Amino acid sequence: MVETLNLPFILIAALMVVGSPGPATLAIANTSLTSGRRAGLALASGVSTGSLFWSVSAAFGLGALMLANAWMFEVVRYFGAGYLMYLAFRSARSALRQDILQTKMGPPLHPRSAYAKGLLLHLTNPKAILFFGSLYAIGIPQGATAQDLLLVILAVGAQSTLVFHLLAWLFSNPALTRGYLKLRRGFEPVFAVAFAAASLRILIARFQ
Repeated sequence: MVETLNLPFILIAALMVVGSPGPATLAIANTSLTSGRRAGLALASGVSTGSLFWSVSAAFGLGALMLANAWMFEVVRYFGAGYLMYLAFRSARSALRQDILQTKMGPPLHPRSAYAKGLLLHLTNPKAILFFGSLYAIGIPQGATAQDLLLVILAVGAQSTLVFHLLAWLFSNPALTRGYLKLRRGFEPVFAVAFAAASLRILIARFQ
């Protein structure tokens, strides 16, 4: 049955979604710049774990169950929107508290806290439910075996983990970090607006 899987299509579709700008990539960039590479990689690990959870859930039917029971999906939706708005508030508060000439980072985010932040961010992302539900519905043929599902879960999980951790590594680059420190007064409002916009998109979007 493995030869009937459209694995290249699945991986390309997953790569486009994972690599596109969104709450996860925004949080990875923010954390990597403000708290350094260790925290950024920990947050990326949390996001990867959340992505793996929804991938396994979709593969074995939980995603379809949630979409069939609208209230379950709505709970995740509003939790996600609320958490993104909280992140927007944190960034806005950080911008208001900073002195224009300040060039030192605050206390770095502990890796455990960063991991939990990334995990919560992705577990409350309704688009992840929709994406993985659609991906498995289209890319997995009827009659697929458990081995087929495991192959897709591992392939998509490995690719997502690589992309998320690469983003954390890139945004924790010393040159980018120095640039952030010089311009952090302007960066924090940008992050605040971006998180708030992502929250509003989730609230007003008509998910099908």
